[in-house]
Amino acid sequence: MATAIQKITLSSSRDIPFNKLVLSQSNVRRVKAGISVEELAESIARRGLIQSLHVRPELDAEGQETGLFEVPAGGRRYRALEFLVKQKRLNKTAPVPCIVSDAGDDILIDEVSLAENIERAPLHPLDQFRAFQVLREKGMSEEEIAAAFFVDAKVVKQRLRLVSVSPALLETYAEDGMTLEQLMAFTVSDDHARQEQVWEAIKDSWQKEPYTIRRMLTETTVRASDKRALFVGIEAYEAAGGYVLRDLFQQDDGGWLQDPVLLDRLAGEKLKAEAETIAAEGWKWIEVAADFPYGHTNGMRRLAGTTIDLTDDERAEREKLRDEFDALEAEYAEADEFPNEVDARLGEIEEALEAFEARPMRYDADQMARAGVFVSIRHDGQLSVERGYVRADDEAMEGQEGQGADGCSPEGGESGGVQRAVIMVGGTATEHEEDDEVESIRPLPDRLVSELTAHRTLALRDAVAANPHVAMTALLHRLVTDCFLPHSTKGCLEAHVREVHFPAQADDIGESVSARAIAERHEHWGDHIPADDAALWDWLSGQDDDTRMELLAHCVSFGVNALHEKPNPYGGMGVSQHGLDVRLSQADRLARATGLDMVAVGWRPTVANYLGRVTKPRIIEAVHEGAGERAAQLIEHLKKGDMAKEAERLLAETGWLPEPLRMVERDAEADSAVDGAADAVDLPDFLSVDDEDDEATEEEDVQSMVAAE
Repeated sequence: MATAIQKITLSSSRDIPFNKLVLSQSNVRRVKAGISVEELAESIARRGLIQSLHVRPELDAEGQETGLFEVPAGGRRYRALEFLVKQKRLNKTAPVPCIVSDAGDDILIDEVSLAENIERAPLHPLDQFRAFQVLREKGMSEEEIAAAFFVDAKVVKQRLRLVSVSPALLETYAEDGMTLEQLMAFTVSDDHARQEQVWEAIKDSWQKEPYTIRRMLTETTVRASDKRALFVGIEAYEAAGGYVLRDLFQQDDGGWLQDPVLLDRLAGEKLKAEAETIAAEGWKWIEVAADFPYGHTNGMRRLAGTTIDLTDDERAEREKLRDEFDALEAEYAEADEFPNEVDARLGEIEEALEAFEARPMRYDADQMARAGVFVSIRHDGQLSVERGYVRADDEAMEGQEGQGADGCSPEGGESGGVQRAVIMVGGTATEHEEDDEVESIRPLPDRLVSELTAHRTLALRDAVAANPHVAMTALLHRLVTDCFLPHSTKGCLEAHVREVHFPAQADDIGESVSARAIAERHEHWGDHIPADDAALWDWLSGQDDDTRMELLAHCVSFGVNALHEKPNPYGGMGVSQHGLDVRLSQADRLARATGLDMVAVGWRPTVANYLGRVTKPRIIEAVHEGAGERAAQLIEHLKKGDMAKEAERLLAETGWLPEPLRMVERDAEADSAVDGAADAVDLPDFLSVDDEDDEATEEEDVQSMVAAE
């Protein structure tokens, strides 16, 4: 026979006059926490009593009901009602909704009070955000929401800011997949796709702190504390249409400027305007940049100008400021610290006195006629003007004192006016600037050439690794050159086999055929090579010659450097023009020897990797070379963006390559000349050719060049 389930009986509900209620001494809440009684009273006055009180009849010493009811659960609500009664906003006999339990209940009254306080679940922040969002959508302002729930308006703004986070990440947070601090970090960007991309990248990583998320989301933006932003001014940036994203959850130093291109343009325009003013002084040249590299004045002579003395009024003002400074310091000498207003005033005086010390210089007209000025931005966003630098090429020749570098008088010859300085922005004279739409073909940008040659370097590494014989020849050539010609240029192969990293690289380079082949080969060897030094030596000694040659080719390939870099004309760091010529010449030689074909390894011109990065004439030239004159004519009328997309389609299967990726034909004499005079020493015959059969080698080279074409 089945046992009957005992049914639960809930306590009854009734309205009890407030003056019949008394606060129970069994209420477990003793410490004030959370919203205050006064704020709760205001909430009850606005919305009514949302939650009933839990009460029990009060018993006297004989166990008889007294007519009063004690409140073990709901003490704060009782005190809030009591506060309203004292303010005469609520009648003392007003009925109060109550849940009444039996006086003789087996459950202790203390247990009821404890259960009510510890079993309730706090509202999830995401639910709070969604509730605030609903109220905002129904017409309540952020300030009204804050006032209604007795929170700071900033809290409401912060919760509403969570709407900028991807719904997918909000669900991850709701399922406890991330912390609230991590979620808040995502609000520094409105790009949902980028947010999800960042989370996918770090969710399984140990490094997923909020600051890491903020850094990854703002890596393409500019801090408001950046010197360019300080120089331009946030108001000017926003007036030009720029947007500043702010972090409501942390100190953000003014936020992040979302349009770096606009900021650079505004900074450049302001710098150029300042340079135009300085140009009227009579300098030969003015070079403008947001920042110049360390040592940019190396090799130049600094003119020794004459400091312009202070006027009588300026001297009087300086003394007045010094006296004020001394008086303030003496007045507060015994104080632990200066009051804020005094400290601010002392700072103003110090800046003014520094301005008096940084006096402008006066230069002779004949000196200015062959000297120039660097105009840039200081670290604090102020304008930096470095006057009076003479380049080596502009030094006056003997007997030309008093004349400009071109042999003319500094006053401008017959015109008698001050010469107009040539203003150079980023190393290019503004007088010769060309618009992107000008129908002429300009040299490819250095960064684009560097990216293209990075593709070629990677493909060349793969080709060398697949040709052990070529790799051995390249290695021996490099090592013998080091031994017999130690002062020769380093060239294409880094013989110590230190992997050359790419300072500029396209986004798709990691997915290229060459990159995948190298990664698979590296993983294959890594599975076999012992980690212990002695064990590695023994393992290498036991391999056959073919295996050792394959491994040698793989290792040698990591030292291949076919990158184009901007030559350093001053020597020192970087590569010289001669060194770059040698590197690219040797890279071409390796490409011919390995039969490298960039088309065969999968490189295709796209909007991202080339066509969207060059001018319209370059696009038309590419289509003309790859798809013919008729195809080029069909896209001439298009805007640049549409032209680039159509060109990508037209060139997809043509095998067209930009100049940096093409096979360059060189004969042996050209290779020898580029390798430098130091290479004039004849190498042994066994290093001069790739095989004992010269004719066979020449035939292989011809076949390689034909394949590359």
